[in-house]
Amino acid sequence: PEAQLDRFMLNVVMDYLSEDDEVAVVTATTTDHRAQVSRLFSGEDLLEFRHFVRRVPIAEDVARFAVRLAAASRPGRAGVPDFVNQWVSWGAGTRASQNLVLGAKTRALLEGRAHVSPQDIVALARPVLRHRILVNYRAEAEGIDTAAVIDRLVEAVRH
Repeated sequence: PEAQLDRFMLNVVMDYLSEDDEVAVVTATTTDHRAQVSRLFSGEDLLEFRHFVRRVPIAEDVARFAVRLAAASRPGRAGVPDFVNQWVSWGAGTRASQNLVLGAKTRALLEGRAHVSPQDIVALARPVLRHRILVNYRAEAEGIDTAAVIDRLVEAVRH
């Protein structure tokens, strides 16, 4: 399953709907009402959006930060933080580095910037890494979850 999960760019955690919102969803999806759907953009537009994101420049040190963040999650490798070897049974692969950078480029554009900052990588760390890092039983027994490992990785790699 880890290999299949790795194909998803992000793992977004969402809370349950409020009662009113859930009633609206239930009502809308259990009737015969057909919603009017209008096209906002074409498939060609989507491809152009994708190319636009990929053209956002990223400084080598920021790309290196993304790569080091993913690499630091891989237990048994030289130079990883001790807590990774203690708590992680499976770390993030190359797709994690790629998706940290693509997510950071997208975030930069959405915030009106034409460049990627280290803070963009940090902001994407949990959504990109949480389904790519598998904590072991020791971590679970000590109350350590994947989010805690990611937060510690960010601090370890940042300094």
